[in-house]
Amino acid sequence: MVEKSRKLSSLAFKFGVLGSVGLIIGTVLSVIGFQDFEGHGFNFLNHTLSELGHYGHSKFAVVINGGLFFGSLSFIMFCLFSIQLMDNRALYPLLIALVCTFISLAAAGLFPVNVYHLHTAALKYFFYGGGVSSFLYLIYILMRGRLFYSRWNTFTGMLTFISFLSFLLFSHQSLGLTSAGRPFYQEMVMSLPRPDIWWPATLEWICMGLFMLWTLGLVSSLKSRG
Repeated sequence: MVEKSRKLSSLAFKFGVLGSVGLIIGTVLSVIGFQDFEGHGFNFLNHTLSELGHYGHSKFAVVINGGLFFGSLSFIMFCLFSIQLMDNRALYPLLIALVCTFISLAAAGLFPVNVYHLHTAALKYFFYGGGVSSFLYLIYILMRGRLFYSRWNTFTGMLTFISFLSFLLFSHQSLGLTSAGRPFYQEMVMSLPRPDIWWPATLEWICMGLFMLWTLGLVSSLKSRG
C-alpha cells in the first residue's frame, strides 16, 4: 500500500512538473517573441493572455496555445493521480474543481481569441473554476487536510481566491474599468491607443501569476512523497 502511494505521488509530481513547464515556457517564449501593430513588445499591464494566442496578431500564438492545452492536460493528470492519495474527504471536491479549471484553460488554448465566443466562455469558466478551487483548498486546510498543506500553499491559495474574486466582481462595479461594465473575461483585445494600465489585462496576469504559484506549491508538496 505504501509502495502504491509512492508511485502515485511520483506520477502526480512528474505530471505536475510537466504541466508547469508547458505553461511557463509557452508563456515566456510567446512574450519574448510578441510584437504589436506599432512594433511594441509585450506589456503585462495592458496586453492580455488572449492576445499572445491571437493568430494573425502574435507570431508565437501556436506556442502559447499549445502550452496552455498540453500543460493543462498534464495538470489534469496530476489531479487524477493525486485524488487517489485521499487523506481527507475535502480533497475530492478540491481536485475535481481543479480538473474543471484546467479543462477550461486547455479549452482557452484550443479555441484562441480568433474564436471569440468559445474563447471567452472558456476563460469565464477558468476564472470561476479557479475561484472555487482556491476556496475549496482553504476549506480543505480548515478540515485539517495535510497532503497539500504548507504555509506557502495556504498563503498563495488565499491570495489566489482574493484575486479571482476581484477579477470577477470588479467589472460589475461602477468603477469605469471596462466599457459598458462587461465582465473582464470579455475584454480580451483592445484597440489602440491603450492606457498605461488596462485593468482587465493587469488583473488577469495577477490572477494567472498567483494561480501558478499556488499550483506549483501543490505540486512541490508531493516531491518528498515520490
